Amino acid sequence: MDQQLLFLMNRQWIHPALDRLMAVVTDFGLWAWPILGLALGVALRGGFRGRVFLLTAGLAVLVNDGFVSRPLKRWVDRPRPFQSHNEVRQVELSKKSGRLAALAAPLKIKMSRSVLRDVDGRSFPSSHTMNTIAVALVCAVFYRRMGWLAFLPALAVAYSRIYTGSHWPSDVFTSVFLGLGVTLLLLAFLDGVWRRLGARFFPALAVRHPALFGAPASPGRWDGNPSLL
Repeated sequence: MDQQLLFLMNRQWIHPALDRLMAVVTDFGLWAWPILGLALGVALRGGFRGRVFLLTAGLAVLVNDGFVSRPLKRWVDRPRPFQSHNEVRQVELSKKSGRLAALAAPLKIKMSRSVLRDVDGRSFPSSHTMNTIAVALVCAVFYRRMGWLAFLPALAVAYSRIYTGSHWPSDVFTSVFLGLGVTLLLLAFLDGVWRRLGARFFPALAVRHPALFGAPASPGRWDGNPSLL
């Protein structure tokens, strides 16, 4: 079933425009500077919530990638589709030029021709999927209605990992739930720490933000503190 779904998504549900889109979506090197610029803007203009969001998103990626995904890759040692099967389409942007110039360069598309032996399997889980799903969930928790839109690019990245022949469908499907589960646990932990220690070390912020991910307290609401009147 896994192989059939892979070949359906990788070899049949294809189009030249989709090839280009999936190659762009899956290339994190291309998105490094835009993401850095966006993060800088949020840090400078987003206030307390924006800066805590960036810190939480960074921790979510660190935990998902460094403490879950990488150890699992070494333990499971599952070869990627193009490493274990012939006729898997590998779709990627050109590597011969800079990342921006690669957008206009012809795509690098090839079919896997030989089964590699004794490879260092890195197919399960999908780090791309876990990391983007983790950040999307953090966006949703912090920014609610607009934040849920972050799942659109995250799911596009997940789909691109199958389309480009980098992962099995089961890798990606499982990685979505792994990323959600690990990130939910992290969010619960961080909120608990803030509720316990925030008032002790940052009393003014804790009054304004009693919950790390909730809406700020209304300045006019009576909380037992005369300064809020």
